[in-house]
Amino acid sequence: MILPLGLSILLLGFYFFSRSKVYLFLAFSILLIFSNGICSSLLWKFIESPWKRINPNEVETADAIVVLSGGGKTISSKTSKIFEWNDPDRFLAGLSLFGKNRSKNLVFTAGFNPYNKFLTSEGNLYKQEAIKFGIPEENIYITAPVKNTFEEVKEIKNLIRNKFFFEKPKIILVTSAYHMKRAKNLLIKEKIDVIPYPVDFRSEIIDVDFLLNPLNWIPNSKNLNLSSTALRELIGRIAYKSFF
Repeated sequence: MILPLGLSILLLGFYFFSRSKVYLFLAFSILLIFSNGICSSLLWKFIESPWKRINPNEVETADAIVVLSGGGKTISSKTSKIFEWNDPDRFLAGLSLFGKNRSKNLVFTAGFNPYNKFLTSEGNLYKQEAIKFGIPEENIYITAPVKNTFEEVKEIKNLIRNKFFFEKPKIILVTSAYHMKRAKNLLIKEKIDVIPYPVDFRSEIIDVDFLLNPLNWIPNSKNLNLSSTALRELIGRIAYKSFF
């Protein structure tokens, strides 16, 4: 409710009961600002900083390659399941690093939807897909089911220390660039050495041509969603830093 759309709805509610045009102006301004391409691009540039794309050949070897969930979805009923990719960047990066012999252990976190018991965890789906790509099953590991980044980190720690028995583990962490900072900091707190491998970059190159493009100034729902995702990540960083 504190993201742009929810906050705007709350302000419209206040306007409905008070008839104060201040609330109407604030609601309109919030939607106008956060739904244009300039604002969303600046937010994404900030949350993806300082990460840059890395050549897998330049990554040092580690005890494990850890790929966080978040790239696929399952459309499911009691009788059938269909797996589709939202964005396969994390998965493909993990396979690429494994193929470059950065580690012999490939770990997928088992993200799942707690509100649908018929869904298979992403980790199991990633494993099935990885085997199709020729990755040996004995080199693939899956964490216990997880619902968020905090749980992912705890289960990564449990798997690495209880399965691999590394006292001072070093992992290559594969996740979206915007999510890397929060995930990395949590893993470091668990005494795990992290080699970041950010993927799924979404920020634009903000130059003169970008600023002069009128389409980037026209509000639309896509930019509102991008801004909301960026703000949600910033809120998550504050919350995790405060409580974890």
